[in-house]
Amino acid sequence: MTRLLAVLGVVALALGAGAASGEARAAKCVTDDTGREICVERPAERIIALSPGVTELLYAAGAGERLVGAVSFSDHPDAAAELPRVGSYDRLDLEAMLALSPDLVVAWSGGNPEEQVERLISLGIPVFYSDADDFATIASNLERLGALANTRSTAHQTASQLRSEVAALRRRHADAEPVSVFYQVWQSPLMTINGEHWISQALALCGGVNLFAEQSALVPRIGVEAVLGRDPEAIITGGRGKADAAWLDAWREFPDMTAVRQDNLFFINPDLVQRATPRLVEGTRDICRHLEAVRERR
Repeated sequence: MTRLLAVLGVVALALGAGAASGEARAAKCVTDDTGREICVERPAERIIALSPGVTELLYAAGAGERLVGAVSFSDHPDAAAELPRVGSYDRLDLEAMLALSPDLVVAWSGGNPEEQVERLISLGIPVFYSDADDFATIASNLERLGALANTRSTAHQTASQLRSEVAALRRRHADAEPVSVFYQVWQSPLMTINGEHWISQALALCGGVNLFAEQSALVPRIGVEAVLGRDPEAIITGGRGKADAAWLDAWREFPDMTAVRQDNLFFINPDLVQRATPRLVEGTRDICRHLEAVRERR
């Protein structure tokens, strides 16, 4: 605690000295995903990312070289794995963060501890809350983060490519026959997604119909009986890792279910769909390919 207080004091002095200096600097301001205006006096050069998805967004926006810290499981691209760790997304190490002297923190409004993030804000550290929940917001995040880090050209190029690829997928599958889908996020407890989740939007882009779209929770818990009762034509899951399809085996215990009977049980790399980043397009292509296989088996 004593060390943390000392670090806080150094940060406060540095911020005060910066504010008192007579150097004229033009502030760059953007609005984050909570509607707050975030301003930096100069391009951010020491950025900390507070979720694996945020880390990916910053690299995609061209700001990877400006990252000085990230939370656990920030593993894409490969360079992200070498960043100093500042805790996990749901339990931040404030002392480690402050020791890195960040001039911008990019937080995840859907998972970071609010009290800890507010502590950073109270110290005068600019905090951009990211809450990308669809392709449009992912693209917008890229451009706004690029503005804060002065990597606008890369950010705009990546965002434009994302929009173009999504539009192409939408055109290609606009007339696709619907396929009823159960998307499994977790096994125990059994969890899925509602209609507001970006994975559900990816499913829709491919002609998939999320059987639990009406649920109020973004990631609701459900029972096996509920899945059996709705008899999905396809089941898609990301498993526990990039190559772990073991969760699908449990559904083979129900041979009368349409998805099992027609062998429409599909694994997808969770990193491609469970992080709201440009790689979601790659994951969506995989979903579309699986649903095309379902239609061919009818």
